[in-house]
Amino acid sequence: MATPVPFSPSAAVSALRAAGCVFAEEEAELILAGARTPEEAARMVDRRVAGLPLEQVLGWAEFHGLRVTVEPGVFVPRRRTEFLVDQALAAAPDAGVVVDLCCGSGALGAALAAALDGVRVHAADIDPAAVRCARRNLAAHGGRAYQGDLYDALPASLRGRVGLLTANVPYVPTTEVALLPAEARDHEPLVALDGGADGLDVLRRVAAGAREWLAPGGCLLSETSERQAPAAVRAFVDAGLTARLAVSEELHAHVVIGVRT
Repeated sequence: MATPVPFSPSAAVSALRAAGCVFAEEEAELILAGARTPEEAARMVDRRVAGLPLEQVLGWAEFHGLRVTVEPGVFVPRRRTEFLVDQALAAAPDAGVVVDLCCGSGALGAALAAALDGVRVHAADIDPAAVRCARRNLAAHGGRAYQGDLYDALPASLRGRVGLLTANVPYVPTTEVALLPAEARDHEPLVALDGGADGLDVLRRVAAGAREWLAPGGCLLSETSERQAPAAVRAFVDAGLTARLAVSEELHAHVVIGVRT
C-alpha cells in the first residue's frame, strides 16, 4: 500500500511529477480543490500516483462544457469526442429522439440533451457500471439508460423514430489493446476498448442495424481512427446509409456520418 502523501501543494506536485504526470501542477490543483479533508487529498494523490486516470480520481470529466460524473472502472470520455457532438448537432439540429449506443458514462447523451431543446435521450451500454454512471449523468436531462447489447437494450417503440443515433464504439484492434497507455489498459473496461480483429466489429454491427431504428433522414455518427476510416465508411454504405467522413485535424478526430435516405 502506498504511503499517504502529506497534504500540501508542493508535496502533491512532487509526488505526481515523480509518477510521470506531465501536468502535475494542474492535476494537484484539481485534486486539492476537490478534496474535503487532508486525508482525502492524500488518498486521491495516491490513487493518481498508482496510475488511475485523473478523471476517475476526481470523479468527473469536463466534456463539451459539462462536468460529467466518471466512476471507477468506467470509460473516460475523450476530448476528441467533442467533435462527434459538434458534428451530430450540425447534422440533426432538430432531432427529437436521440439514442447513444456504447454510451459509457453517458457523456455524449448528456451533451446532446444539454444542446437540443425538448429532446428525448436514450442511452445503452453492455457494462452495468457504465449504465449506472450514465443514469446519473442523464437524470438532470430526463434521459434514460438501459443495459444490454446495442439495439437489444432499447425499447421497441423507438424503431424507426430515432433522429440522431450516436455510437462511440470500441475501435482498438484486439492485438493493439496491449499498446494502449496504462491508464486506459489497466483501468478502463476491455469491452469499451477492444473492437475486434480490425477494430471495426462493433461499428459494423451498429451500422447494420441502423436503418431499422433511424427515422427517414435520421443520422448515425460513429468515431473511428484515420487508418480505419475508409473501411468504416464502406460499412455504413454497405448498411444502406449515405455516408461521409468528417475530420478534425486539431483534435485528431475522425467521425463517420451516415444518413438514412
